[in-house]
Amino acid sequence: MNKTFGLFICLLLTTTLYSQIHEVGVFLGGSNYIGDIGPTTYIAPNEPAFGILYKWNKSPRHSYRFSYTQSKITSNDLDSREPSRNQRDYHFENSIKEVSLGLEFNFFDFNLHQLGRKITPYVYSGISFFRYDELYVELGQTKKDEGNNSFAIPMILGIKSNITPSLILALEAGARYTLTDNLEGSNPKREGLKPLQFGNINNNDWYVFSGLTLTYTFGEKPCYCAE
Repeated sequence: MNKTFGLFICLLLTTTLYSQIHEVGVFLGGSNYIGDIGPTTYIAPNEPAFGILYKWNKSPRHSYRFSYTQSKITSNDLDSREPSRNQRDYHFENSIKEVSLGLEFNFFDFNLHQLGRKITPYVYSGISFFRYDELYVELGQTKKDEGNNSFAIPMILGIKSNITPSLILALEAGARYTLTDNLEGSNPKREGLKPLQFGNINNNDWYVFSGLTLTYTFGEKPCYCAE
């Protein structure tokens, strides 16, 4: 966490040298998981999530965005609507620590130096790098094996508005398609644990962060004349 926060501060100080407008703020919301254990509802937060984010607004339509988000993810077969999962009765808990970098696109112009209230839907995508615990299920009990890293593709949809001249409030939901199938222990990679695989090992796992962001804007007025 300390290394991530240091990287965040360095990025902030470096980009402040340019005549662009910046945003720095926090994310507060929840997380949920989609995979081989529990329900498969896409937006159903059941654990708290929090993070920090920075945006460099290159134009009224697009921004470069960096964020760090962390949360616990949990799921239980008893919460599923599938009878086979109810009968199996597996459950798990894991932790996600994610760094993400990508491009945010506004559907409408969002020029922060124009007077008046502005509102726009937006989408975000890029690349996420996250750390999690490798798990495996033995005799119905989920156990930790070791820590691991993987990548994910974030797909975020949100809507935002300036609530004061310097504060922007946004509501967003973002699914992450991961490049692993073992957030819940269904597909352990270690050779001795492969007989413990279960579920659909051809489908990778997802996790979702949904909630609110509140950012503070600062910086000189950007030149949008060339956009």
